[in-house]
Amino acid sequence: MFISPMLLHKSDHPFDDEDYITELKLDGIRLILSKIDNKVRLYTRHKNEVTSKFPELLDIDIPNGTILDGELIVPGENGKPDFEAMMERFQSNKSLHFIQYGVFDIIYFKGKKVTNLTLIERKALLKSFLPQSENIVLVKWLQGKGEAYFNLVEQQGLEGIVLKRANSQYHINKRSYDWLKVINYQYTDAYITGFRKNEFGLLLGVEDKGKVKAAGLMELMSKKEKFKFFKQYQDLIVDENDKFIFLNPQIKCRVKFRNYTREGKLRIPSFVEYIS
Repeated sequence: MFISPMLLHKSDHPFDDEDYITELKLDGIRLILSKIDNKVRLYTRHKNEVTSKFPELLDIDIPNGTILDGELIVPGENGKPDFEAMMERFQSNKSLHFIQYGVFDIIYFKGKKVTNLTLIERKALLKSFLPQSENIVLVKWLQGKGEAYFNLVEQQGLEGIVLKRANSQYHINKRSYDWLKVINYQYTDAYITGFRKNEFGLLLGVEDKGKVKAAGLMELMSKKEKFKFFKQYQDLIVDENDKFIFLNPQIKCRVKFRNYTREGKLRIPSFVEYIS
């Protein structure tokens, strides 16, 4: 049984508030685990059933009629979630990456919806019955202390934190300001080296040993800044193919991104401002 999960809004800054709890934002794949008619099924938040991909999770000893919400990760170096490894495991049955399911909420328990309970009550319920193993763990949390936790996340190069109102109910299939994510963005300066023809996307390059090295594709940009770009690119065209038009790297901008990939590309870059 699939339940569309509760989603988060963004906060630009962490904050300290005892009315909120603070969790680590796990860098993986949102996963709904459902045990209905004594059969465990796994779903992504987009309603894709992925039960067969993760047999490690199917023997979980929880009551029939229970639905859990959490994040599936591949722990990398020092336990830090490795998103690229997670995607390798997700996309290939041949991948042997070890997975962990971090459970942070419960939607149904023994066939009854528990979304009307407060978050703290749901956390206590989870702790009372959830069997933990090497593949299934409870996500740890703190009362308040958002700023200090975020500082630690920055030092360790982790993805971010989640701040959740302690008395919040679970809102199925809704994005709520009761849950806020604060991303630990990195920043860099990049050149726009081209753009995609059929769907908006700007090719980025970064300076490396006196040359401009390909750094990925940027799709996140306001309409106002897109308009500025399309007013100035015409004289910079140097080549094209069936998918892209390539530019002399003269337009420079500042971008924010999640992290560098193994290939040195910017993960999910978004526009901040023009530099030149």
